[in-house]
Amino acid sequence: MKKKMWLGLALAAVMVVMTACGGGNTGKTDGGNVKSGSEANEPAEKEKTYVVAISQIIEHPSLDATRDGFLAALAEGGFEVGKNLEIDYNNAQGEPSNVKAISEKIASSKADLAFGIATPTTQGLVDEVKDKPILFAAVTDPVDAGIVESLQATGGNVTGAADTNPDAIVKTMDFIATELPDVKKVGIILNEGEPNAVVMSSIAEEALASHNIELVKAPVVNSSDIQQAAQSLVGRVDAIYITLDNMVVTGADAIIEVANAQDIPFFSADRDTVEKGAFATVGFKYYDHGYEAGQMAVEILKGKDPGEMDVTMPQKLDFIINLKAAAEQGIEVSDAMKAYVKDPANNIIE
Repeated sequence: MKKKMWLGLALAAVMVVMTACGGGNTGKTDGGNVKSGSEANEPAEKEKTYVVAISQIIEHPSLDATRDGFLAALAEGGFEVGKNLEIDYNNAQGEPSNVKAISEKIASSKADLAFGIATPTTQGLVDEVKDKPILFAAVTDPVDAGIVESLQATGGNVTGAADTNPDAIVKTMDFIATELPDVKKVGIILNEGEPNAVVMSSIAEEALASHNIELVKAPVVNSSDIQQAAQSLVGRVDAIYITLDNMVVTGADAIIEVANAQDIPFFSADRDTVEKGAFATVGFKYYDHGYEAGQMAVEILKGKDPGEMDVTMPQKLDFIINLKAAAEQGIEVSDAMKAYVKDPANNIIE
């Protein structure tokens, strides 16, 4: 009896030892190292969520369309809100003090990329954000604004998409001189505190001077001045023009009202204002502009150095004419005018 009992205990001990020795082989091997069973069953590492902080100077159709195009390009590039992308959207409402506060906030955040929409907000980011990539859009002259030193391989942590091609301004002025020969003076409503407006007005002034046409300036300090500035041009000019001036574009309705009432041809630098009621421009879709910036953002988030990337400029330029606005402003649209439009189906607005 005792012999059987001792035999049973001995067999049990042997089984315990075998089990202990074999337990380490239940895991998976990795390069010759044995992982424990608990390590082998751990879930795969969670996909990183990227944070993009946006600083936009003010809300208006062109800038909003820029943001929409930017987000669309990110999504197509594999960065989707709610999946692996978080957007920290900030709107300065046109206030310089808000620009600084937003820039400081983004500088101290964990954002993987800062995106400035318009010149003042991008300048704010450049002043404050030193350790993150900065991308910009809706900036007319990033070199003159001190945002980058060069349009080619910018260096540093900043690059982006400029929203003007000087040829577009020159072609608009040439159109005025050729198709509206009675125009001798063109009024421009602008905020001289915005670099975009100053640069573009200088290009327009030089182009008009080549046709012996004078540019008459009507400066504004805030949006409440816009209607009065437009009215001040009545009887003094034969046409009105506005640049990609964020403050003035926001108040374009007041200019349209004056232009329609006084039969003054009204030209803008952006498509959205033509769709709203200006007569014509040489322009592009700001959605496409934002999309180009978004494509750059995808490359940066995937590891590309922004300092190695060139600043882009709009390439899809075309004449855009609003026939209803023409009728309101006393303009007879000729076949010669329509011939400037390469894509009539999309760019002649009925």
